[in-house]
Amino acid sequence: MPVNYVDFETARDASGFRMVVVRGVPSPWTQAAVGILHVKNIPWQAVALDQGNDELAAWAGERKGPVAIYNDEEPRSGWDQILLLAERLAPEPRLIPEDAADRALLFGLSHEICSESGLGWARRLQGVHAGLNGGEGFPAGVAQYLAGKYGYRAEEAEANQRRVIDVLEMLSARLHAQKRDGSRFYIGSSLTALDIYSAAFTALLKPLPQEQCPMPDAMRVGFEAMDEDTRKACDPILVEHRDYIYEEYLELPLSL
Repeated sequence: MPVNYVDFETARDASGFRMVVVRGVPSPWTQAAVGILHVKNIPWQAVALDQGNDELAAWAGERKGPVAIYNDEEPRSGWDQILLLAERLAPEPRLIPEDAADRALLFGLSHEICSESGLGWARRLQGVHAGLNGGEGFPAGVAQYLAGKYGYRAEEAEANQRRVIDVLEMLSARLHAQKRDGSRFYIGSSLTALDIYSAAFTALLKPLPQEQCPMPDAMRVGFEAMDEDTRKACDPILVEHRDYIYEEYLELPLSL
């Protein structure tokens, strides 16, 4: 089902679950939040992010997406805040394990993917560095914009690359261990939010095919570009897992 976009004023005056989202590109933070709402069958209205709209920024408290707003509650922009809200509104199917150790594992590994300096953050900075320094990465204009948004510093390029590789190797090892135990999921034997985050953020290395995830060619090149060491760390099991999660639990093609 396509995402239900409404204008900002309509969303502001409505009740229920509204979410400001990045439109037109497969932002993994947005796509993960959309996936969580889909799995939980939570009805919601989408507002396309417009960073120049001061009224929208005042309502959402941010000039970014995703930002979730439920009724008159405070806006929530953190990936974990959005997940906890969705879990509260629709406790079933559970996307956060009930077991305390598994819950800690979910939030710990999800942090390594979604949070500042995590996989998504460092991977974007990889593309920025390449695009600003004559390499294969984001187009120069996109790279310049993302450089300011993500706090790019050239002297940290090597550390960002190491971070990407470390997280990819950790996630791959986890999936291989689970596979040996007969599971296709990161934790236990059922879907959790971690599976959705991993599937969505794999787009930053191996985007879904164009017919499932349409995007401009220049943007796709920026998503796919990676050095040899990063390519080696991007184990095929990550893409296999992504394909399984999208085919079995999420919606295709992506509604951007």
